[in-house]
Amino acid sequence: MIMTTIGFLSFGHWRNVPGSRVRSASDALLQAVDLAVAAEEIGVGGAYFRVHHFAPQQAAPFPLLSAIAARTSRIEIGTGVIDMRYENPLYMAEEAAATDLIAGGRLQLGVSRGSPETALAGYESFGHVPADDQTDADMARLHTAIFRRAIAGEPMANANPQMTGQEGGLPIFPLSETLPDRIWWGAGTRATAEWTAEQGMNLMSSTLLTEDTGVPFDELQAEQIRRFRERWSEMGWERTPRVSVSRSIIPIVDDESRHYFGVRAQVEGQDQVGYLDGGLARFGRSYIGEPERLVEELRADAAAAAADTVLVTVPNQLGVDFNARLLAGVRDVFAEIDAARSVDPEAVVQ
Repeated sequence: MIMTTIGFLSFGHWRNVPGSRVRSASDALLQAVDLAVAAEEIGVGGAYFRVHHFAPQQAAPFPLLSAIAARTSRIEIGTGVIDMRYENPLYMAEEAAATDLIAGGRLQLGVSRGSPETALAGYESFGHVPADDQTDADMARLHTAIFRRAIAGEPMANANPQMTGQEGGLPIFPLSETLPDRIWWGAGTRATAEWTAEQGMNLMSSTLLTEDTGVPFDELQAEQIRRFRERWSEMGWERTPRVSVSRSIIPIVDDESRHYFGVRAQVEGQDQVGYLDGGLARFGRSYIGEPERLVEELRADAAAAAADTVLVTVPNQLGVDFNARLLAGVRDVFAEIDAARSVDPEAVVQ
């Protein structure tokens, strides 16, 4: 029986427009810390942040995650996801290990090839250009492989005998011993989920898949999760992997949530199919409504039932207090679902 860990996922937008409570980068960062503290206090299990470049969104996750780590003691902190096309893998390995040590082993690091960005080939401006025989996706996977070797303590440079008195390889420092088990790959297809299992990484699946077979989004995503777990078992990895899915969930619990989302609650409820990055993609529905209605609808979500972690995308421009109430409502919804599951495992779609 899988009990659900609830986390929030913030895209970190800020806009200096009427109605926004997050008007600057400073607002976005400081409120992110405050929301993580509030989430921990109400029993939410994770604080995750999207990473984008060349846009008014959060882009440098490790200073933010370290600040949250210093203000909290239990909540998981993570990313969903870091675009590895942009990353220097050794510098990232040092930052990730240092952040994890500050957090006491609470870092859950989501990485991937990334998604379409506002800048054309922006990673090239960061100094990362694919080789002639590589795609940008190949480069992202190569960066990830180097990063994972580095955090596992493999030698990454040759020792200088004049300084060390010895020859041989040197690992990066610091190292966090268990961090390699807490790397997640953001997979957008069933085949990529199987590749993720082959690499021994946890699976992070979002509110869209970059393929469409005509079945509802949650069923396609549940198949992705099933294929991941089957491949993991075939690989013979010793540990149990984790799986997360992202959902847009807004309980209508007070006048303010009704004011902002009451109309959408009447019209939401369908998947969408469209083109993304040159191919068909299926986008998951939003869940908006009274808590009792959300319990019934989310109980029927096959992928949310199959995952151990649900990351709730928050409308962060409405501020900390609004999102803390939203997360408390989502926590209560899943507590009711899990309670029903503990009594009758067939009460929730598996």
